[in-house]
Amino acid sequence: MTQARSDYCDVLIIGAGMSGLCAGMRLRQAGMHDFLLLESDSRLGGTWRDNTYPGAACDIPAMFYSFSFELKTDWSRKYPPQEEILAYLEHCADKYALREKIRFNSRVEEARYDETRALWQVRLAGGDRLQARVLITGTGQLNRPFTPAIEGQDSFAGHSFHSARWDHGHSLRDRDVAVIGNAASAIQFIPHIARQARRVTVFQRSANWMLRRGDRAYTRLERSLFRRLPLLVRLRRARMWLTHELRWPVFARGDSWLGRAIERSALRRMRRAVHDPAMQKKLTPGYPMGCKRILISDDYWEAVNRNNVEIVTEPLRRMTADGLETVDGTRRLADTLIYATGFRTTEFLAPVMIYGRGGLSLDQAWQDGAEAYLGISLPGFPNLFMCYGPNTNLGHNSIIFMIEQQVDYILQCLQAMRERGLAALELREAVMADWRRECEQGLAQTVWATGCRSWYQNSAGRITNNWPYSTLTYWWRTRRLQLSDYHQLAPSRDRPKHALSAA
Repeated sequence: MTQARSDYCDVLIIGAGMSGLCAGMRLRQAGMHDFLLLESDSRLGGTWRDNTYPGAACDIPAMFYSFSFELKTDWSRKYPPQEEILAYLEHCADKYALREKIRFNSRVEEARYDETRALWQVRLAGGDRLQARVLITGTGQLNRPFTPAIEGQDSFAGHSFHSARWDHGHSLRDRDVAVIGNAASAIQFIPHIARQARRVTVFQRSANWMLRRGDRAYTRLERSLFRRLPLLVRLRRARMWLTHELRWPVFARGDSWLGRAIERSALRRMRRAVHDPAMQKKLTPGYPMGCKRILISDDYWEAVNRNNVEIVTEPLRRMTADGLETVDGTRRLADTLIYATGFRTTEFLAPVMIYGRGGLSLDQAWQDGAEAYLGISLPGFPNLFMCYGPNTNLGHNSIIFMIEQQVDYILQCLQAMRERGLAALELREAVMADWRRECEQGLAQTVWATGCRSWYQNSAGRITNNWPYSTLTYWWRTRRLQLSDYHQLAPSRDRPKHALSAA
């Protein structure tokens, strides 16, 4: 493209987290330099910037939690802590000169497709406007904290915050702390705060299936070998991918012998750590393993054994000035409340308003639930591509693997546009309809469809978050672009020829 306007670029990327940075790095490698990342915060990093609670760490082994084309070989531990992952992302931004491509404190409010010019018109908070040929979203699924509405919430006189917005200025020493929720974040920070607080009351909606993490620090010898022999890191990475991939049958067939064997093992470990029969009953899930997110921890069961930790399974009725009351009328005092209640996972791309061809809004297109072909593109929205979009979340493997496949697929689309001089690509409705049927049929055969409620589903019960097959299948489906899946919009008199910049 030859436009010289300062408010124009070939590609706009929304978000400078894991997905946005991956897209920027790969664009650099492909020789496409006319792009811009729009980040609503003052710092990059996405979820690893936002989640700074005590004990925050990854639940995928370190060696499988870096980009395959930018391996990190000097991880300190088997499972990396939050600050180390964030430092890695900042390293990536520096090495690939992405900071000069990031516009911080730039929250996108609206993106509207201009059919006449085949351009995306983007409006930022504050009124600034940008335009681009291609729009890539990298906002993720775990970026908007969810805080439930509870009767009497405004009457609570203590201090409260969400785990994804941890208040490090508020000391928990000798406090009466109430934690609402007991999922992935909670099981990481509860063992830490239990050592400080006078009392920790955990309000649990449902028990979790939990496996041993097996975390440890790498020895000096191991770190030296990893640094000197990157091939060793790649071999360990491949082994980790295969080990995790072999767990897929637990999700594909919830009543499989493998799933039942892992359930028995998990219950044995819990009962060895927790001796009180009443507590064991509270901590025993009432649904098949995998129906909700499987958690990993080395110290949560030990933490709930502490005299100052209580697990409450009765539903909450209301909040009071000095605590919380359950439906059985029991009141528990608290001066600090931590919401470990997860994220608005099914509100993809919210609060950005996106309008495609004919003024069709994404909200209208997704009124029955978010969907996209391979989680990447959808009809009615030319040149809109998503990373970590609908039905691309995993329960058994690394999301970085999925993000890399998505970005490489998007690059194939951009390269096809550049080589053919196309103004736009738009997914065909028939392709989306076929994928919709295939996706729904695949999901119906998974443990996620066995009846339990989870953040994988929208309010109507439709599974909008998870990929219905193995990661190997996703690699196979995205490895080669089928250009016939897309309408190919050629330039016209109203749409001057604009080939995506090669350099």
